[in-house]
Amino acid sequence: MAIITKNRLSEISNNKSGGYTQKSIILNESRSYSRGFYKTSIFLSHSHLDRDYITDTVVFLRKMGVNVYIDWMDDNMPKETSGKTADILKQKIKENDKFIFLATNNSISSKWCNWEIGFGDAHKYIDRIALLPLADNYTEWKGNEYLQIYPHIVESDYTNDYYKVIFPSGKEMSLYEWLNR
Repeated sequence: MAIITKNRLSEISNNKSGGYTQKSIILNESRSYSRGFYKTSIFLSHSHLDRDYITDTVVFLRKMGVNVYIDWMDDNMPKETSGKTADILKQKIKENDKFIFLATNNSISSKWCNWEIGFGDAHKYIDRIALLPLADNYTEWKGNEYLQIYPHIVESDYTNDYYKVIFPSGKEMSLYEWLNR
Protein backbone atom coordinates (compact mmCIF):
# COMPACT_ATOMS: atom_id res chain seq x y z
CA MET A 1 0.00 0.00 0.00
CA ALA A 2 1.45 3.35 -1.03
CA ILE A 3 0.40 6.34 1.03
CA ILE A 4 0.16 9.41 -1.16
CA THR A 5 2.71 12.00 -0.15
CA LYS A 6 2.27 15.75 -0.44
CA ASN A 7 4.86 15.87 -3.24
CA ARG A 8 3.21 12.96 -5.07
CA LEU A 9 -0.20 14.65 -4.84
CA SER A 10 1.25 17.76 -6.45
CA GLU A 11 2.84 15.65 -9.20
CA ILE A 12 -0.46 13.80 -9.84
CA SER A 13 -2.35 17.09 -9.93
CA ASN A 14 0.06 18.68 -12.38
CA ASN A 15 -0.15 15.64 -14.68
CA LYS A 16 -3.96 15.58 -14.54
CA SER A 17 -4.52 19.31 -14.90
CA GLY A 18 -1.95 20.34 -17.45
CA GLY A 19 -0.35 22.92 -15.17
CA TYR A 20 -1.00 25.88 -12.94
CA THR A 21 -3.48 27.72 -15.18
CA GLN A 22 -5.72 24.69 -15.51
CA LYS A 23 -5.49 24.09 -11.74
CA SER A 24 -6.71 27.64 -11.12
CA ILE A 25 -9.65 27.11 -13.48
CA ILE A 26 -10.61 23.85 -11.75
CA LEU A 27 -10.41 25.47 -8.31
CA ASN A 28 -12.51 28.43 -9.47
CA GLU A 29 -15.12 25.99 -10.77
CA SER A 30 -15.30 24.61 -7.24
CA ARG A 31 -15.91 28.13 -5.94
CA SER A 32 -19.21 28.16 -7.80
CA TYR A 33 -20.06 24.71 -6.42
CA SER A 34 -23.15 23.07 -7.82
CA ARG A 35 -24.05 19.49 -8.59
CA GLY A 36 -24.09 20.38 -12.28
CA PHE A 37 -23.41 17.38 -14.48
CA TYR A 38 -21.47 15.52 -11.79
CA LYS A 39 -22.98 12.24 -10.61
CA THR A 40 -21.20 12.35 -7.27
CA SER A 41 -20.41 15.18 -4.87
CA ILE A 42 -17.79 15.10 -2.14
CA PHE A 43 -17.60 16.98 1.15
CA LEU A 44 -13.85 17.46 1.68
CA SER A 45 -12.99 17.76 5.35
CA HIS A 46 -9.60 19.38 5.79
CA SER A 47 -7.62 21.74 7.98
CA HIS A 48 -7.36 25.29 6.73
CA LEU A 49 -3.66 25.00 7.62
CA ASP A 50 -3.41 22.55 4.70
CA ARG A 51 -4.76 25.10 2.22
CA ASP A 52 -1.67 24.60 0.03
CA TYR A 53 -2.79 21.02 -0.74
CA ILE A 54 -6.46 21.73 -1.43
CA THR A 55 -6.02 22.73 -5.09
CA ASP A 56 -4.08 19.53 -5.78
CA THR A 57 -6.70 17.46 -3.94
CA VAL A 58 -9.58 19.09 -5.83
CA VAL A 59 -7.84 18.52 -9.19
CA PHE A 60 -7.14 14.89 -8.24
CA LEU A 61 -10.80 14.26 -7.36
CA ARG A 62 -12.41 16.37 -10.10
CA LYS A 63 -10.49 14.51 -12.80
CA MET A 64 -12.28 11.38 -11.57
CA GLY A 65 -15.60 12.97 -12.45
CA VAL A 66 -16.81 14.21 -9.06
CA ASN A 67 -17.58 17.63 -7.66
CA VAL A 68 -15.90 18.78 -4.44
CA TYR A 69 -17.32 21.05 -1.75
CA ILE A 70 -14.76 23.26 0.01
CA ASP A 71 -16.16 25.20 2.97
CA TRP A 72 -13.93 28.29 2.72
CA MET A 73 -14.97 28.72 -0.90
CA ASP A 74 -18.65 28.89 0.07
CA ASP A 75 -19.85 32.50 0.00
CA ASN A 76 -22.61 31.56 2.48
CA MET A 77 -20.09 30.79 5.20
CA PRO A 78 -19.79 33.43 7.92
CA LYS A 79 -16.50 35.33 8.03
CA GLU A 80 -16.08 34.34 11.70
CA THR A 81 -16.81 30.79 12.85
CA SER A 82 -20.04 30.49 14.79
CA GLY A 83 -23.06 28.28 15.29
CA LYS A 84 -24.13 29.25 11.76
CA THR A 85 -20.85 27.77 10.49
CA ALA A 86 -21.70 24.46 12.15
CA ASP A 87 -25.25 24.52 10.75
CA ILE A 88 -23.98 25.08 7.20
CA LEU A 89 -21.36 22.34 7.57
CA LYS A 90 -23.99 19.90 8.84
CA GLN A 91 -26.20 20.69 5.85
CA LYS A 92 -23.32 20.27 3.37
CA ILE A 93 -22.17 16.98 4.90
CA LYS A 94 -25.72 15.63 4.58
CA GLU A 95 -26.16 17.03 1.03
CA ASN A 96 -23.01 15.58 -0.47
CA ASP A 97 -22.89 11.94 -1.52
CA LYS A 98 -19.49 11.11 -0.03
CA PHE A 99 -17.26 12.41 2.74
CA ILE A 100 -13.48 12.46 2.35
CA PHE A 101 -11.25 13.41 5.27
CA LEU A 102 -7.92 14.82 4.06
CA ALA A 103 -5.95 13.24 6.87
CA THR A 104 -2.84 15.25 7.71
CA ASN A 105 -1.24 16.06 11.05
CA ASN A 106 -3.05 19.41 10.92
CA SER A 107 -6.51 17.94 10.29
CA ILE A 108 -6.09 15.22 12.89
CA SER A 109 -5.38 17.85 15.53
CA SER A 110 -8.18 20.20 14.34
CA LYS A 111 -11.28 20.40 16.54
CA TRP A 112 -13.45 21.27 13.52
CA CYS A 113 -12.17 18.35 11.41
CA ASN A 114 -12.75 15.90 14.24
CA TRP A 115 -16.25 17.30 14.69
CA GLU A 116 -16.89 16.97 10.93
CA ILE A 117 -15.80 13.34 10.74
CA GLY A 118 -17.92 12.53 13.79
CA PHE A 119 -20.94 14.17 12.20
CA GLY A 120 -20.16 12.52 8.87
CA ASP A 121 -19.93 9.15 10.59
CA ALA A 122 -23.41 9.63 12.04
CA HIS A 123 -24.94 10.62 8.66
CA LYS A 124 -23.11 8.51 6.08
CA TYR A 125 -22.73 4.76 5.82
CA ILE A 126 -19.18 3.59 6.31
CA ASP A 127 -18.93 2.89 2.58
CA ARG A 128 -19.53 6.61 1.90
CA ILE A 129 -16.64 7.85 4.05
CA ALA A 130 -12.95 7.57 3.26
CA LEU A 131 -9.69 9.01 4.48
CA LEU A 132 -7.15 10.43 2.09
CA PRO A 133 -4.01 10.17 4.21
CA LEU A 134 -1.47 12.72 3.06
CA ALA A 135 2.03 12.13 4.39
CA ASP A 136 5.25 14.11 4.28
CA ASN A 137 7.12 11.01 3.06
CA TYR A 138 6.51 7.37 2.20
CA THR A 139 6.70 6.06 5.74
CA GLU A 140 3.58 4.29 6.89
CA TRP A 141 0.86 6.67 7.96
CA LYS A 142 -1.02 5.71 11.10
CA GLY A 143 -3.12 8.68 12.17
CA ASN A 144 -5.17 8.40 15.34
CA GLU A 145 -6.46 4.98 16.31
CA TYR A 146 -10.12 5.89 15.75
CA LEU A 147 -9.35 6.69 12.10
CA GLN A 148 -8.48 3.03 11.51
CA ILE A 149 -12.20 2.19 11.36
CA TYR A 150 -12.61 4.09 8.07
CA PRO A 151 -11.71 3.09 4.51
CA HIS A 152 -8.66 4.87 3.17
CA ILE A 153 -7.43 5.92 -0.25
CA VAL A 154 -3.98 4.82 -1.41
CA GLU A 155 -2.01 4.59 -4.62
CA SER A 156 -1.24 1.18 -6.06
CA ASP A 157 2.22 -0.21 -5.32
CA TYR A 158 2.31 -1.75 -8.78
CA THR A 159 0.72 0.64 -11.26
CA ASN A 160 1.10 4.39 -11.51
CA ASP A 161 -2.10 6.39 -11.75
CA TYR A 162 -4.24 3.71 -10.09
CA TYR A 163 -5.82 4.53 -6.74
CA LYS A 164 -7.88 2.30 -4.54
CA VAL A 165 -9.99 2.39 -1.43
CA ILE A 166 -9.09 -0.16 1.21
CA PHE A 167 -11.79 -1.00 3.76
CA PRO A 168 -10.96 -2.04 7.34
CA SER A 169 -12.10 -5.58 6.41
CA GLY A 170 -9.34 -5.73 3.77
CA LYS A 171 -11.78 -5.41 0.85
CA GLU A 172 -10.44 -3.18 -1.93
CA MET A 173 -11.98 -1.36 -4.88
CA SER A 174 -10.77 1.25 -7.32
CA LEU A 175 -11.19 4.83 -6.17
CA TYR A 176 -13.04 5.61 -9.39
CA GLU A 177 -15.54 2.83 -8.69
CA TRP A 178 -16.01 3.96 -5.07
CA LEU A 179 -16.55 7.57 -6.10
CA ASN A 180 -19.10 6.71 -8.77
CA ARG A 181 -21.27 4.11 -7.06
